[in-house]
Amino acid sequence: MLRAVVILLFVANVLVLAWHRGWIPGAAQPVPRLDQQLNAARLSLLNQQAVTQLAKLSCVELGPMTGDEPVRRAAAALTAAGIASSAWQMHTADGAGVWALATIKMPSRDFRERKEDTYRSARIAFEPLQGFPEEQPTLVLSKHDSEAAAQAALDGMTRRNYKGLRVLRLQAPQSTTTLRLARLDGLQVAKLDAIASPPWGSARHACEAEANANAASAAAGTGSAASR
Repeated sequence: MLRAVVILLFVANVLVLAWHRGWIPGAAQPVPRLDQQLNAARLSLLNQQAVTQLAKLSCVELGPMTGDEPVRRAAAALTAAGIASSAWQMHTADGAGVWALATIKMPSRDFRERKEDTYRSARIAFEPLQGFPEEQPTLVLSKHDSEAAAQAALDGMTRRNYKGLRVLRLQAPQSTTTLRLARLDGLQVAKLDAIASPPWGSARHACEAEANANAASAAAGTGSAASR
């Protein structure tokens, strides 16, 4: 009798194990355990204010920034603030250089004073060249965003019989990068606002046209859904 009871309990345990493992066709699968859920402890309910912020989309441009280092630091700051790299795009453009119509390096104080008197008499604006210690003293008559434009200004002055002038490059053309965050929700904008001493400085602009387009699209979608 006792032996039969032991065998019966063994068979029952095997059947229960088979049921839970899904070995028996049609058996219900066990409910996943909480400890098998991904980041279950991080789940939380959003209040109404957070829901409203999530629904508000904005477009923001950071930059333009010159050089690789500011762009690298800007990307690191966004990542540290919790704004994923998928939220922004990099746009690089070739920036213009700066060329000047300038005098030659003036050999003496007397030469400089005569040049200044000549330009004043002709009402030609000029200013001292800043920086470039090896070119001092030099006067700058105009600045241009291309070498060709500066050369055209020099040719014009030459035709007017002004001598002792040249084209001087003040800044080489440099590429600039702008970070475009086209669809930021209100919570992401708050994270952006909280970044202290951002690498882009005050170069932050709203992409009003795209932001308005997003809002109009969302409104149209809401109206379409309401009419169904």
